Amino acid sequence: MSPTSTPSQPHPATKRERRKEARPGELLEAALDLFVEKGFAATRVDEVAARAGVSKGTLFLYFPSKEELFKAVVRENIAGRFEEWNAELETFVGTTSDVLRYCYQVWWERIGSTKASGITKLMLSEAQNFPEIAQFYQQEVILPGQSLVRRILERGIARGEFRAINLDYAVYLVLAPMIFLMMWKHSMGACVPDAQNLAPEVYIDTQIDNILHGLCVRPDAPPSSPPPSA
Repeated sequence: MSPTSTPSQPHPATKRERRKEARPGELLEAALDLFVEKGFAATRVDEVAARAGVSKGTLFLYFPSKEELFKAVVRENIAGRFEEWNAELETFVGTTSDVLRYCYQVWWERIGSTKASGITKLMLSEAQNFPEIAQFYQQEVILPGQSLVRRILERGIARGEFRAINLDYAVYLVLAPMIFLMMWKHSMGACVPDAQNLAPEVYIDTQIDNILHGLCVRPDAPPSSPPPSA
């Protein structure tokens, strides 16, 4: 090495390299937009590629089929969050009523108010026509979601905060308001007069209050006084 030479320095990532690293995320974002806008059947992979600014061949380098692309979208936006949510439940400090309120709040912020909520409408509309993705959605979204809600209710019962009830059905009491809001956002809202006046946060608060009044342990009613003698 000559005295004037300097050690070679690593070159920063080129624009092309950075672009390549960003492509899977860009493809998933474009796919989410189109799946929510058009549904699974009507969305074409070449449309997804065009919206992401790549060729169809490039899309297939990352996702070998439209089904695999859809599964990746679901994992990125919904299914991949269950590990985090279960961990939060393990470390939550507070009453189970607080857990339930936090559950709704986080769900609304991270899924309900986002484009990802449109995936539920898609599944309700097209599941029968695509049994493979229906089974995938059941295994990676529906069953983990039901299991998480069941754990919350079991926590409340074990701590003496909630009444012992039929958990197989109580799970749906908690999930029903979420499903309603997603359908309202992506479908029913277009049909209901003054739908835009519905404030999701207020609706959630109302539903939580209603659910907790049904779930929470109630003090024993005092014995009724005997009727006055004639």
